[in-house]
Amino acid sequence: MTRIVLVRHGQTLWNLELKYQGHADIGLSPAGLEQAAQVAGRLAGINPAAVYSSDLSRAFHTAQIIAAKYGLPVNKIPDLREVNFGEWEGKNYESINSQWPALMGKLFTHPDEIEIPGGETFQTLQDRAMKAVDHLASRHAEETIVVVSHGATIRAILCAILHMPLKYIWNIKQDNTAVNVIEIYPKRAIVSLVNDTNHLTP
Repeated sequence: MTRIVLVRHGQTLWNLELKYQGHADIGLSPAGLEQAAQVAGRLAGINPAAVYSSDLSRAFHTAQIIAAKYGLPVNKIPDLREVNFGEWEGKNYESINSQWPALMGKLFTHPDEIEIPGGETFQTLQDRAMKAVDHLASRHAEETIVVVSHGATIRAILCAILHMPLKYIWNIKQDNTAVNVIEIYPKRAIVSLVNDTNHLTP
């Protein structure tokens, strides 16, 4: 069995400002750095064989803080990036809704049917994310690894593992530094933990 510990990155200033980030390379906020330290403590003792991350700095820096506990390097995988929000990046909900009201309405009701202007579809996101997951599962048979990624990307991966239509991608919650666990067996994969943020409890 291969165990993949999926972690969302720590908080950014754009998270606080409710701006869509996508492929924009936004760093961690001071609170995000603290969250990363807390999730690193939460994962102490799992002894991963390797640590992987999206190549965007908010995920990579979170992964570095986790990997430092084990003296491991962080391996960057661009396919683990957030969904490409194209023309929506750097804008908040109100701004996007004022320019693309029909698309913004479908983002939450039928995300599987939209293509973000200048961005990508959620199916494209899921395809590239699962390509990365399949590669890592094959490379790390019978091992535990940590993978740090992004909210929509992790949701898309969980939807694939659960055979859940992408229409329901937003039905899965993903807080900053949430811990999720996937166990991959020869004939099936199961989700054994979702959105664990107990490490953030005072």
